[in-house]
Amino acid sequence: MAILGFLMIGTFLYLVMSKRVSVLIAFALVPIIFALIGGFGLEIGKMILDGIAKVTPTGIMIGFSILYFGLMIDKGLFDPMITRLIRFAKGDPLKIVMATAIITLVVALDGDGSATFMITVTALLPIYKRLGMSSLTLAGVVALGAGVMNIIPWGGPLARAMVSLGAGSSELFNPIIPAMLAGAVWVVFVSYIFGKKERKRIGIISNKGDSMESGEIAATLEMSSSLPKLYWFNLILTISLIVALIMEIIPVPVLFIIAFAIALLVNFPDVKKQQEQIASHAQSMVMVCTTIFAAGIFTGILSGTKMIDAMAVSMVSAIPDWLGGHLPILVAVVSMPLSLIFSPDAFYYGLLPVLSEAGAAFGVDPIEIGRAALLGNGTTGFPLSPLNPSVFVLIGLCKVDLGDLQKKIFFWAFGSTIVMTIVALLTGAIPL
Repeated sequence: MAILGFLMIGTFLYLVMSKRVSVLIAFALVPIIFALIGGFGLEIGKMILDGIAKVTPTGIMIGFSILYFGLMIDKGLFDPMITRLIRFAKGDPLKIVMATAIITLVVALDGDGSATFMITVTALLPIYKRLGMSSLTLAGVVALGAGVMNIIPWGGPLARAMVSLGAGSSELFNPIIPAMLAGAVWVVFVSYIFGKKERKRIGIISNKGDSMESGEIAATLEMSSSLPKLYWFNLILTISLIVALIMEIIPVPVLFIIAFAIALLVNFPDVKKQQEQIASHAQSMVMVCTTIFAAGIFTGILSGTKMIDAMAVSMVSAIPDWLGGHLPILVAVVSMPLSLIFSPDAFYYGLLPVLSEAGAAFGVDPIEIGRAALLGNGTTGFPLSPLNPSVFVLIGLCKVDLGDLQKKIFFWAFGSTIVMTIVALLTGAIPL
């Protein structure tokens, strides 16, 4: 069974990484084929349904979070903050780079890497160009900020970890909130260093009020005298949603359904407008949700056939006893460079279940392995991996080379992992 399990995961990884088939097809067909080879026949149907049932709450949460934050972006919830930070920065490259970090950390709350890149780069690139600042610096800071915020409950990595481990978002996310906040502080610190270099290179462009308000910059900075319509309502609703998520007042999927329904009703009273708003983000929702439900087939068969148990036993025999208890630290550190080799789906659905089961054999809670993986692969690995499609949105908008981006921020991104891992150890999110 262990051999069959490793072959199944290997086949899945090969098909996905070589782009022979889509992730959805690999999730749906590969495990069924291997379950048939294993002789499980009529038991496959129940395994699949059990797996899909486990991922259904995650699918609902992700689907409605895409609709909710898509609505908030469309209604300009983040626009006033972006505009004011840019105006505050004026012609000082240091302030502009630090504002870039803060803007990215806030906009990344939408949980969609591609959307974060599009919003932040579109708003800031004209200013970087006008002042002669480096587009690579913009791409690097945005990548670092989006990476740290990528582990929020409605983001892709945590959703995948929830599916693989059968865990709730609060179990995985709440204990690593201090680590994520530390990572955000680290990003601002790194932006200060980058900004100092930019200031030294081009100097402070002062007394440029007229020119700063002209041409392309004016289009970026222009803001009406009033806030976007229903701004305060949307802000209070979003803050309330985030607080309720952390406090676990009611299940997370239910929270997003309720919040989206309220937001849609208040912002779009007309039924036709409501349908148009849903349709505008339907493609993103369908793509993510169908993949999550297909992943339920993979995890359901992996668990139902007991392949995962057999694989864990074989891995445990290869791990030295002295290292077994420290597996979470090892996973946190190595999962960042592993993100350059494995796609997010391959890592969380292929490797994480095996690592978590191996850790359990040494008395380590699988949830702690999941948190450790998020600190490396889920955050700092996300904006550097060529296997993550949204990265190409970033480098395409900034017109920079992926290799140059990796060279510029790999060290700093790995620093994010180290800082977050240290804080996670100090707060007990992962064991020493």
